[in-house]
Amino acid sequence: MEERNLRDLLDAASRLIGDVQWQAAFRKVQMAPADAELAEPARKLLGTLYWLQGQGIISGQHDYLESPDDLNNKLKTTAGTYAGIHGYEMGPISNQTEKQIASQRQGVTDSAIRWHKAGGMVAMTYHANLPGTAPAWTNVSMSLSEANFTPYITPGTTQNTALLAELDKVAVFLRKLQDAGVPVLWRPYHEMNGGWFWWGQKSSFVTLWNLMFNRFTVYHKLHNLLWVWSPNAKNKNSEDPAKYYPGSGRVDVLAADIYDGDYKDSHHDSMWDLGRGKLIAIGENGQLPQASVLRGTQNKWSYQLTWGKLLYEQNKEAAIRAYMNDSFVLTRDEYAAKAAAFDASAGVVLKPGLYGQYYNNITLSGTPALSRTDANINFAWRQASPGPGINADLFSVRWSGRLSAAFSETYTIYSYSDDGIRIWIDGKLVIDSWIKQSGQERKGTAELIAGKLHELKVEYYENQGDARAVLMWESQSQGRSVIPPEALYLPG
Repeated sequence: MEERNLRDLLDAASRLIGDVQWQAAFRKVQMAPADAELAEPARKLLGTLYWLQGQGIISGQHDYLESPDDLNNKLKTTAGTYAGIHGYEMGPISNQTEKQIASQRQGVTDSAIRWHKAGGMVAMTYHANLPGTAPAWTNVSMSLSEANFTPYITPGTTQNTALLAELDKVAVFLRKLQDAGVPVLWRPYHEMNGGWFWWGQKSSFVTLWNLMFNRFTVYHKLHNLLWVWSPNAKNKNSEDPAKYYPGSGRVDVLAADIYDGDYKDSHHDSMWDLGRGKLIAIGENGQLPQASVLRGTQNKWSYQLTWGKLLYEQNKEAAIRAYMNDSFVLTRDEYAAKAAAFDASAGVVLKPGLYGQYYNNITLSGTPALSRTDANINFAWRQASPGPGINADLFSVRWSGRLSAAFSETYTIYSYSDDGIRIWIDGKLVIDSWIKQSGQERKGTAELIAGKLHELKVEYYENQGDARAVLMWESQSQGRSVIPPEALYLPG
């Protein structure tokens, strides 16, 4: 189904089921894998990345086809720890023979399997030479007219046959990784919005992307790939990435390549806005980003990948150590631990609602007179009792449970109460208004992570007269509304 048609259906659904439910439905569609038959290890990786969004950025280091472990090991020596992601290359650029290419790709495959078994994440880039030409850098980094590009994506042509033959050679090694249970962040035809590769700035680029997607997923049945679309960050040499976006149904990660320390918030925000909730990342970088910026205004980047020898050409060793040891930057061991935690939580059966304990006093003391499950906090009791055995005045309630957001971003939390109310999220007091008051709105903020179960506690008391308690939220991607039942779960 075309993304626009899907959006039209969801827009129609929103008029029937309300804005909050629509946002949740669209978010679920966006988080679905590009490959509907994605294998379980890759599905687990995708789920882990969404769960981690906002908790930190996974560090990454790229190595070359000819030496797949060189710089990754050197980084370990410098920083005392491995990066969370090992980046590899599948494209030959040094005029190797076919035998040499196969041997080098096998070396990459063997390294990737070892890396995966050690708990790390595998990423692969494909610098493809123009099919039918020698595997040399000049045949990767070359200009090609639109007219000469078209035959490569036209079925039945000599050029198209050559392109498919090159893809089939790469598929052999991706198949070996699939057989070994290794999921791959697959990053082909990157920086397509620039003019320095033969596939760059082509109006029919999406056709090329879809050709590879179908060749790998349908023809070769490769279901271990998460598809990473990686434009250059927009600058004077590259066009608006959106012009070349294949759509959410063909992309799992939107990754901007950022060089010259050009870490503008606009690069982060434009990727997030274009993906509408898809994972975003830094596909390549030379100079390392500032961890303070990543944890602040750019906390939706899932990972970054430093490109090869630029790690040492553009960063001092002290800066490398500081970055790798920052608490917001995840190393291989830290990523593996978090992935294990996500895996352990995946089997937990969640029960909807909040656990409410009602007391016949305003101090939440003694034994609750009533305990029950409430769907959410949206009560206007006025001058009536909130439940059997509870006074209409001079009562208090403690709700406890877990809160799940659709987006990884800063949420404004609102309360509307008569009388006192206090709200904690993950142990942090977000709203503190434990006073006698008549119909007052209060607000605070909380950093919520999509899919994560945040601990929630709300305390309320009613003095005399009208009684009301309402809990709401709002974020950049989500309109203001009462927190719905589908976002609340009973304590674990």
